[in-house]
Amino acid sequence: MKVLKCDAAPDAAAQAAEALRSGDVIIYPTDTLYGMGCDSMNPQAISRVYSIKKLNKRKHLTLLCCDIEQISKYAQLSNTAYKLLKRLLPGPYTFILPATRLVPRIVIDSQRKVGIRVPDNEICLEIIRQLGRPVLNTSASYDDEDSDKNDPDIIKDKYREANLLLDCGSLENAQSSVIDISADPPIVVREGKGDIDTVMCIMDNA
Repeated sequence: MKVLKCDAAPDAAAQAAEALRSGDVIIYPTDTLYGMGCDSMNPQAISRVYSIKKLNKRKHLTLLCCDIEQISKYAQLSNTAYKLLKRLLPGPYTFILPATRLVPRIVIDSQRKVGIRVPDNEICLEIIRQLGRPVLNTSASYDDEDSDKNDPDIIKDKYREANLLLDCGSLENAQSSVIDISADPPIVVREGKGDIDTVMCIMDNA
């Protein structure tokens, strides 16, 4: 695994995007945990993410997008959803939305929905911008309930099969909040770092 220190590699995002284009699996910072991902349009790379993370193929991963314009190519946005995303993104939320035909089949569930994130982390967003399409994402998590940090040194040892790690130091050991806003009323799938009450208030007043 190649390791790039974020503070010592000003072109880290460019190198990461090039690695993704080459079919590599990379690990990068987000506004919650470190993420592990690949080019969302590369089936072989997607299979490697599932293998490295030892995930069941029934687990649907999320798409990381750089902005709402990119989201609109991969998810169907109602006026209410658009207003909500415009208020809260970038931020620590995963929103479940109806998928468009551009989304790879492995990412969508049986109801043709997809999880979408726009992390509030500039390095992560720049990787997506330079790639020019979403990154397929899962968390680079590990079992340590006693720690409040997501440590890149531990991640490096646990996921040696990944090709590249962007080491930006320890991150907060927190997950995104997951809300299905395609449902009426919205369904909270997981409560995490993102404030749920804010989501519900915006939806109620939309």
